[in-house]
Amino acid sequence: MTRTQIALAILALATGGFAIGVTEFAIMGLQREIVLDLGVSYAQGGLLVTAYALGVVVGAPILSLAGAKRERKTYALFLLVLFIGAHLMSFFAPNFETLIAGRFLSGLPHGAYFATAALMGAQMAGPAKRGRAIAVVLSGLAIANVSGVPAATWVGQQFGWRWMFVIVALLAGLTMLAVALLAPRQQPPAGASVTGELKALANQHLWVGVALSIIGFSGMFAIYTYLAHVAVEITGFSDQSLPVVVLIFGSGMVIGTFTGGWFADKSVLGTAIIAMIAVAVFMLLFGAFAHIPALMLILLFCVGVSAANLGPTMQTHLIDTAPKAPQLAASFHHSAFNTANALGAIMGGLTIDAGWGLRAPAYVGAAAAMVGVVITIYAIWLTKRSGQKI
Repeated sequence: MTRTQIALAILALATGGFAIGVTEFAIMGLQREIVLDLGVSYAQGGLLVTAYALGVVVGAPILSLAGAKRERKTYALFLLVLFIGAHLMSFFAPNFETLIAGRFLSGLPHGAYFATAALMGAQMAGPAKRGRAIAVVLSGLAIANVSGVPAATWVGQQFGWRWMFVIVALLAGLTMLAVALLAPRQQPPAGASVTGELKALANQHLWVGVALSIIGFSGMFAIYTYLAHVAVEITGFSDQSLPVVVLIFGSGMVIGTFTGGWFADKSVLGTAIIAMIAVAVFMLLFGAFAHIPALMLILLFCVGVSAANLGPTMQTHLIDTAPKAPQLAASFHHSAFNTANALGAIMGGLTIDAGWGLRAPAYVGAAAAMVGVVITIYAIWLTKRSGQKI
């Protein structure tokens, strides 16, 4: 393949990440509309985030194992078909319970798709640029927060929140066409098997990396899940300005994703510990100054940049920890990310329902990030002890 063909193929895969990013994050911007329309509480509205995240946690390892021996391009297309079907179910959901089920099913192919796409991108780019290739694949998720999520939030506010699911289904359909036309067929490694992937899980490095991803990302989701409520009720923004607030956070995530990929090619765990410290500091400041509009937006942007640095960094680290189980290890990043999503939503909801106020999730998130710093230090020690590059 030429460099242009490789770039186009990776961009096609990233388009799927864009669709996934819209459905994962636009639900947060539309939570007020859904809560009012269906007559549920804030905490119940948070379950729409949790249900999707749990779908990812369950689906990522199971569907990744199922795809361990399959040709990767065909399997990516199959996962997109499942994704589209679940979104049509959510669009037609007659009640809150069915909507919860649709969100869970929507999450099932998420991690397996990203794992497959990341491995395809890394193999096409080669060892020296794999971190940047993975960053491009994951960038669809971040770019969605800049363009797709604000647009879907606006459409949901103007025409009804259900139309967000139609938008995502159409994006996934476009991804299928682009991947079918531009991505090469790619066979799994010789000797790949479900048994081999499972045996490779007896690995302390891998599980420390998973724990790091869960704790490190949970704080960001504690803020982001309830961002609409903070922006309106603490900062004083109008409902109509929420797409702009989401756009600012998403801009930070785009920058952080690309810088994270670049720095990960230099030092994976070195990038992780700096990013984790930055997340803790900026979330603490966000909680303290959320009532000041300009500062709130600046700090929200900084949270997005620092947290997004962890995306390609942790994806690369998990692949490194289990070279004999690349499909499963890559999927664990997304299981961990969405376990963090669910955990952050729960932590934030509990602190709010306990009467601690809408600033409390930011402080809980900062504490979680500091725990992540401690785990990163341990991961660095393990890596150095085994003689590997951090």
